[in-house]
Amino acid sequence: MIYLGIIEDEPLMLQSIKESFALIPNVKVTLEAESMEECQEELTDDLPLNMLFLDINLPGLSGLHGIHFLKERRPDLDIIMLTNKDDSDHIFKALCAGAVSYISKKKASPRVLQDALFTVSRGGSYMSPGIARKVIGHFARPNGARKAKLTPRQMQIVELLVDGLSYKMIADELKIGVETVRDHIKKIYKSLEVNSKAQVIRKRMDGEI
Repeated sequence: MIYLGIIEDEPLMLQSIKESFALIPNVKVTLEAESMEECQEELTDDLPLNMLFLDINLPGLSGLHGIHFLKERRPDLDIIMLTNKDDSDHIFKALCAGAVSYISKKKASPRVLQDALFTVSRGGSYMSPGIARKVIGHFARPNGARKAKLTPRQMQIVELLVDGLSYKMIADELKIGVETVRDHIKKIYKSLEVNSKAQVIRKRMDGEI
């Protein structure tokens, strides 16, 4: 079951997201808020929530800064950013903070919202095409940095992270335990001097691994 939250200050956009999932039986909206401050009041410990659409440009505390609060309260929460800002700086700040997907509001049709939600629920990531091109363009720049050295198993895990697989999916693919995957990830973070999956992916795409 997907327990969905929506933090969006534009009433029409919020309503559009709700209507996109109203007739889908395995999705239930459990949190609605128009600001991070309202979310902080409503996000109780017993509230079921495993997926969230988050507007990056909220009044008061921005969605970008709100990611840190949300990940502290719910480390396993999958956050899909909604934005009118598609510049590279905002994209990478959101991804490095812990967001797993990034959608342009201009392209946020019901089908796009549904595709994004179910792609993320399967352990993948979703980006609007225009935003994806910006990410690829950033990663494609020349880079002469020294490559970090990882073990063959760690490199396998990095490649699967780049492919968008979750820890559980990586464990199944490599026929190892989830905790073993977590141990490898910790060692990868230490070797690369990073602290997030997005940073690992960025280093791989930059040719630093």
